Order: sequence, then C-alpha cells, then structure tokens
Amino acid sequence: MDKTPTKDRILDSALALFSEKGYDGVGVDLIAENAGIKGPSLYKHFKGKEDILDSLIEKVESYYEANFGSVNNPGKTPSSMDELIAMSLKRIEFTLHDPTIKKVRRMLTMEQFRSHRIAILTTKYNIDSVQEIYHRIFREMMDKGIMRRTDPEQLSMSFAAPVSLLIQMCDREPEREDEAMERIKEYFRYFADEYAA
Repeated sequence: MDKTPTKDRILDSALALFSEKGYDGVGVDLIAENAGIKGPSLYKHFKGKEDILDSLIEKVESYYEANFGSVNNPGKTPSSMDELIAMSLKRIEFTLHDPTIKKVRRMLTMEQFRSHRIAILTTKYNIDSVQEIYHRIFREMMDKGIMRRTDPEQLSMSFAAPVSLLIQMCDREPEREDEAMERIKEYFRYFADEYAA
C-alpha cells in the first residue's frame, strides 16, 4: 500500500496530469482519481485547482533549491575550473533526468503561452535563477583568483544560454541527448580554457 501522504499524492498526480494535458485540460476530479481518492476528499487538503498549483509550485521550488541550488543557496564555490565543470554537469544531469523536474519543465513549456504567471515562472527558472546562481559563483571564483576578472553578470549569461538551448533541444528531441551533452562538455572545456585565471 502507498504510504505517501494524501496531500503529496494529490500534488504528484496534479504535476503528472498538468505535464501531459496542461493546466486547463485537467479537472480536480481527474486529479483526485489519479491520486487514488474520491473527488470530494481532495477538498480536505486543497481549496481547488489553483490552490493545488500554488502548493505544487512551492513544493517544487523547495525541491529544486535542495537539489540544484538557488540564488540564496548557490552551493559551494568551486576551487578550480574542473570543479566548476563537474558541478555544472551534475546540475545538468539533474535537470535532464530527474522525473519531477522533467514534468515541471514540460508543464512550464506548455503553459507559458496560456498563463502570464507561468510565463514569469518559466523565465525565472530557465533564465534568471540560473544566471544569478552562476553570477554569484563566478564573482566568488574571480575574488579567489580562480577565474580571470571580467563582468560576472555577462559571463553568467554566456555560460548559461548555450546550455539552456541544448536542454530545450533534448526536451524536443530526446534521441539527441548524447550529442547535446558532448557539445556542452566541449563548450565547458572551451570556457574553462578561456576564463581560467
């Protein structure tokens, strides 16, 4: 028997369904059924679908911060360019293969054109947060003499943009993941050679 708390089962069910059918394509009864409960029981835990989405966003933000990092918690500053590459590849691996994050990316991609709120969240996760994390990391690496001094904000954009584009390619064409990862690794090697102190 599933020991997952009912509230978490509802959120997991909602994420799975939103990532397949979109937010508007899913009703609370389907979420409840998929979670293994009766429709009215869902209202013991949530006010409605909007409340489920709010709770889902909150849960995923905490999960993402714990596993990827955040502006307030960017992780340990790498002590070398090799460590920077290893850390970044680990984050890409998480982004590409974590089942929860894959569903979230799919949901955000679909819903960004229907919901202004989701569009803002998509920009936050896919662009702003990643760049801010690396801006902070690069600034600290420059301060420690690991990277040559340049504009860390611009550098974070040039570091993150190609990776983001290749992850999007993997979402559209999963069969090209090996190619994408090789291109990312080549880019990271170039980046390390170019910007090492």
